[in-house]
Amino acid sequence: MKVIPLYDRVLLKRLEEKEVKKGGIIIPDTAKEKPQEAEVIEVGEGRVTDDGKVVPLKVKKGDRVLIGKYSGTEVTIDDEEYVIVREEEILAKISE
Repeated sequence: MKVIPLYDRVLLKRLEEKEVKKGGIIIPDTAKEKPQEAEVIEVGEGRVTDDGKVVPLKVKKGDRVLIGKYSGTEVTIDDEEYVIVREEEILAKISE
């Protein structure tokens, strides 16, 4: 299924953090914090201004970004977990 967000919304997939075991303690998935790093899967057309002009988004498909732990709306598409956020909820782009 192909999902294309509307307006200034962005479809993200949270990137799982590498699991590090210290002292043999394994933290269960339910107790782990949500990762803040995500990959942009799809983007909307852009934000519409009051005079009807479309302002394109600053992120594009494939970008890696930082978002807040509880940002956006979580959705499940084809058994995969995604997050839909407005562009203004994206904190930063990550460059290599």
